[in-house]
Order: sequence, then structure tokens, then C-alpha cells
Amino acid sequence: MPESSQSFGQYARLPLGPLQDTRYPDSRVEALDPRFKARQGNAGIERIATGFRWAEGPVYFPAGGYLLWSDIPNNRMLRWLEDDGHVSVFRGQSNFANGNTSDREGRLVTCEHDSRRVTRTEVDGSITVLLDRYQGKPLNGPNDLVVTSDGAIWFTDPGYGIDGPYEGHTAEAELPRHVYRLDPQTGEAAVVADDFCRPNGLAFSPDETKLYVVDSGITHGGPAHIRVFDVAGTRLTHGRVFAEDFAPGFTDGMRTDADGNVWCSMGWADPQEDGVRCYAPDGDLIGKVHLPETCANLCFGGKKGHRLFMAASTSVYALYLNTTGAAWKG
Repeated sequence: MPESSQSFGQYARLPLGPLQDTRYPDSRVEALDPRFKARQGNAGIERIATGFRWAEGPVYFPAGGYLLWSDIPNNRMLRWLEDDGHVSVFRGQSNFANGNTSDREGRLVTCEHDSRRVTRTEVDGSITVLLDRYQGKPLNGPNDLVVTSDGAIWFTDPGYGIDGPYEGHTAEAELPRHVYRLDPQTGEAAVVADDFCRPNGLAFSPDETKLYVVDSGITHGGPAHIRVFDVAGTRLTHGRVFAEDFAPGFTDGMRTDADGNVWCSMGWADPQEDGVRCYAPDGDLIGKVHLPETCANLCFGGKKGHRLFMAASTSVYALYLNTTGAAWKG
């Protein structure tokens, strides 16, 4: 996929590399339970890129050895090469893109705030619009998404992109704020969850029998929790609260690891809670990764799939772990 040749060095503001006062084992990686076995004793948190307004939607492409993410207010997407740490503008006009993922063919799939659509970037760089309307009405502003093994795209549509001009534009929502499944065969979308205030990040368990969905409705007088559903084919059943100890802050994006643990972002309140949390499959909080900034989203990647990339406000951070992402194929 093509990218801009624009250098990113001029935007850097904070020092890159290991965080200040790093000493192994990194005390900022906190084990709260013996089940938190992901901690790597001789690895610390590193800042790998900086100089953004609001970093979001990281996704790693193993075939190319690079990380992509969105800088929403700056209306662009960035690329970081793992081999040499080079950062460049991947897409200069991204329609205020937010969440990103890859499909089973290794193509980029993106939620766009300003255009209020879900798109796919083809191998030749062209962009295919997968969905921009439901029942004849424009989507609110797709936020985050995941592709399952059958090729279906599950995404959230909370509408943060039409709340104001900073991350999109001001407009009235014409649809309720739902979670959708986009069928890979028919191209038709179906509502799979309709009782969220602001559905946000989402992630499947390794066997795809459970779907975790963030409700960040605390931004609009609603809850701040993660819910989990049983997956019955194309439907969701038995929805219940999985974790809810976030307020007055909240979580935004999340991923699962190979053991089924749920890793989620954290911030917007107590600075000591900024970073990432790790919950066991039963909902117990078992570990934390403390960052110097509010974290929005994260993904697993790297050459072996055991590196956690965290999009946190003005910077992107990385941490080697003793686990891989749930969907990692290498």
C-alpha cells in the first residue's frame, strides 16, 4: 500500500526510546495476580513515536513489518517501520480515520469519522467503500472494528466523529448508536447490539465464541464498562457486564491475547491509572501497564506477535511481552 514520502522527524517533541528511569524489571508493568504471566522481566516500555494530537487505531502488518495508526485531529495516518524506527505519513487525508484492522487477506480496513463510513484499502492502494449507510441513513461515525475468521466485519458506530469539528464535523445522528456485523458475502449490515450508549472498542476471544464491547457512554452521561456477549453464529446473546471499575475514567480500545486475557486502554481521570489494563477471562484485573499519557487503543504485533503497541495521546509506546495476540498467525 502506498504512503507519502514526507519525513516525520520535524514533528517529534518527546524523547524516543526507553522511558526515563527505566530499570529491569520495569516497575511500570505491574502484576496484580499470579495469572499475569505476560510480563517480560528484562523488557521495558519504550516510546517509539511522538508528536501527534490524538493517536488511535493501531494495527500491525507482519508481511511488511510496520505499524499503522490514526492521528485523528490531524486528519492523517502514520506508519512506523520496525526495522529502523522510521515514521512517515501513510495517508495525508484520511477522512479523520479512527479505528483500523486488517482482514484475512492482509488488507487495511478502516473506520472513517468525517465520511462516516467503513473502507478497505486494496493492495493497489485504491479504497473500497464497504458501508456508509444503514437502512438508507448515513452511519453516525464508525469508531472501531474487528474482522473474524469468516471475513465478517464487526464494528461500532457511536458517533464521536460528528460531535464536533475536532475529530470530524458537527452533524445530527440519524441512527441509534449500535454495534453492527457486515456480512462478507452479501455486503449487508445487521445490528447485533442495540442497547449501548456509546459502543466503542471491541475484541473477540481467541476462539471467537465471545465478543467484548466497550461502552464509553460516561462521556455523555452513560456507563464506563466492558460488556461481553456469547456469539451464536451471526448473533450475540447473553450480554453481561465484564468489567466496570473504570469511572471516573474510562476505557476505549482493547485486544485479547492467546490465553484469552482482555487488554484494554485506560485514561481520562487519575494520571496514575493512565495506560493499559489486563483482565483475566473471568473478569479479574490481573495486571497494569502504566504510561505517562492517557491511552486510547492498542494492538499486538512485532515479528513474533509478542509486542504490545499502545496509542496514547501524543505518542505511541511499545512493550515486549511473554504472550502473543489472540489472532496472531506470524
